[in-house]
Amino acid sequence: MRSRLLAAGCFFLTSVSDILLLNSVAIALPQPEDPPEEILRTEIIIETRSPIDGSPLTAADYAELQAQLQAPLENPDVSSEIKYLIFLLQIRRVIKPILPFIP
Repeated sequence: MRSRLLAAGCFFLTSVSDILLLNSVAIALPQPEDPPEEILRTEIIIETRSPIDGSPLTAADYAELQAQLQAPLENPDVSSEIKYLIFLLQIRRVIKPILPFIP
């Protein structure tokens, strides 16, 4: 008799917890009027904005700008002072584990 009550109690608790979990999941669902993600992925975007200044661009201009932004700079101009500072920082990074009291 006691085992049946225990089993019934466990079943009741799991049923209640399942109902509570289902309610929390139902709240997280998107609105019914929202288009599914599969449809949104297939849409062709014809109106875009520049990631630099936010000005409107055509799709061709946007693709060209993205290609320019992703292409590495061929010959970046870095001043000799900045190169020297980078060199000093690299030396400091090597020496720091050996002499930790150096700021």
